[in-house]
Amino acid sequence: MTRVRLGAVSYLNARPCVVGLDRHPRFDVRFDLPARCAALLHDGAIDLGLVPSIEYLRGPAGADAYRIVPGVAIASFGPVASVALYVRRPLSDVRSIALDTSSRTSVALTRVLCARAWHIDPSFEPAGPDLLTMLERCDAALLIGDAALFLDPASVRLKPDTTYAAVSPSHAGRALSGPALESIEKIDLGETWTNTTGLPFVYAFWAGPPGPVVAEDVRAIQKARDAGVADSEGVARDYLSDESLHAMGARYLRDNIKYSLGEPERAGLETFYRYAAELGLVPESSGLRFF
Repeated sequence: MTRVRLGAVSYLNARPCVVGLDRHPRFDVRFDLPARCAALLHDGAIDLGLVPSIEYLRGPAGADAYRIVPGVAIASFGPVASVALYVRRPLSDVRSIALDTSSRTSVALTRVLCARAWHIDPSFEPAGPDLLTMLERCDAALLIGDAALFLDPASVRLKPDTTYAAVSPSHAGRALSGPALESIEKIDLGETWTNTTGLPFVYAFWAGPPGPVVAEDVRAIQKARDAGVADSEGVARDYLSDESLHAMGARYLRDNIKYSLGEPERAGLETFYRYAAELGLVPESSGLRFF
């Protein structure tokens, strides 16, 4: 039997989607950062990836390249807790944002929210997910996944007199002014999206080219999601080595993350695609295609 190569996200929020799949005779499973999952899918190194939703429109042939496993997603409706912008000055004064290179969908979401929710036009700088380093260079920083979920912003100590170099030609030679906040503020992007649009936000879903994946595989993946959602405590316990985080992890999986891709989620996804296309981040969507 030919095995299907699955690429899954390595964060806690993806673990309910893969319960038991590593023991399934049909699948070979590997875990990577979201951006890496997308790159592997585009390169043909995996057959099906739990990929950032924005990458559906960035395949070798655009959206025509891939199909989506129906009904399964990593989404939120309201606060998500693990996708956040950390700011050290009021949003209206933010002129530069460091973007977590682990992310692709959340990078696009940040750009959309800058335009539609916050009405700012900052420069953007790719950066590794180290909040201290990011905020020593920029006014704000995007973090995703476990780093955002478990980080206490109060534990990050910045120099109060830090000045910021401009990071784009449009701001060249300008010092970035404006009062610093007394402490770092965490702005939840899932909550901001829902407050702005009234819709859920879809961060990731299973997608891949038609051919390798058959109907039986789709059912196995949906069944794995069902098992994971039914046992958030067990998933958190198995994933987190620190016992003190088990309750927080289970609560996050149960209360913040939604694992359905129904009509509300599809409406949120299409809205996100439309806004991202208007900013030139992706080609226009020609519709969602499913296995």
